[in-house]
Amino acid sequence: MRIVYMGTPDFAVTSLKALLAVGHQIVAVVTQPDKPKGRGKQVQPPPVKVLALEHNLPVLQPTSIKTVEFLQQLQALEPDCIVVVAYGKILPPAILNLPPKGCINVHASLLPYYRGSAPIHWAVINGERETGVTTMFMNEGMDTGDMILKKSLAIGPEDNVGLVHDRLAHLGAEALVETIELLEQNKAPRIPQDHSAATYAPMLHKEHEEIHWDRPAVSIHNHVRGMDPWPGAFTTWQGKVLKIWRTKLTDRHDLPVSPGTVVESLTDGLLVQTGEGQLLITELQLQGSRRMGVSEFLRGKKIMPGTVLGNIERVESK
Repeated sequence: MRIVYMGTPDFAVTSLKALLAVGHQIVAVVTQPDKPKGRGKQVQPPPVKVLALEHNLPVLQPTSIKTVEFLQQLQALEPDCIVVVAYGKILPPAILNLPPKGCINVHASLLPYYRGSAPIHWAVINGERETGVTTMFMNEGMDTGDMILKKSLAIGPEDNVGLVHDRLAHLGAEALVETIELLEQNKAPRIPQDHSAATYAPMLHKEHEEIHWDRPAVSIHNHVRGMDPWPGAFTTWQGKVLKIWRTKLTDRHDLPVSPGTVVESLTDGLLVQTGEGQLLITELQLQGSRRMGVSEFLRGKKIMPGTVLGNIERVESK
């Protein structure tokens, strides 16, 4: 089959590698335009583009996929199917209806759960013990198309979103290869989703990153895991942003102090009172510094018992 591949970030690289490894004909790769990144704001290509150029594949980077010019480019490629993996934009009907075997998407959740742009983050943040990938025929809705294959994996209690992301990328690639084989043989099933059971994983914004210490310790622990390595969960200390990268649950009893209060400074971490239970912070990063273990951090800084992290301190510092 002639395949047009649409994808942008690292997650999409793994699936493209898998299609190339089994010898599928990728007639073009469509990805987002190059963007400035990092402190120097240097323009960098998306990861999928880098891989495509390594394999001498034609690369298209339209600023809009709704133009007549871009549609004509796709029509000229005569794809049998279009594969979409974390491309970053919703496809218009003109593209959805173009390939005879349809547009196929790899989504990083067990649909209909966690539809939307950040399914891996929200699965970890919500403390899910299982997630997976789903391949589906795309339609005009957001992740609402008929399903083809599902593959699941376990989320460990200490797994962060980075680990789960990488495992799902490989699982998604495996599911995609199997899906394309079914599509070639005209054996791909169409399994309708139960729309009444759908849940959503919206795009992350700054307000999602902030730690609310009045929540239970287990909820904050999951929140921290669900923000590591990107974008990072944060609180405030002495008027500065303090990112919290790793925590541990404890069996310590609650004390009659405000949530966010540092109860004790230990050799392996800072013990903080939450809305329910005490949480041990083991790795953090102060604004303007690097990520480090608490023991190293405390050699240069002092956070005394009784210090209150978060909203209260921020209000007082203004």
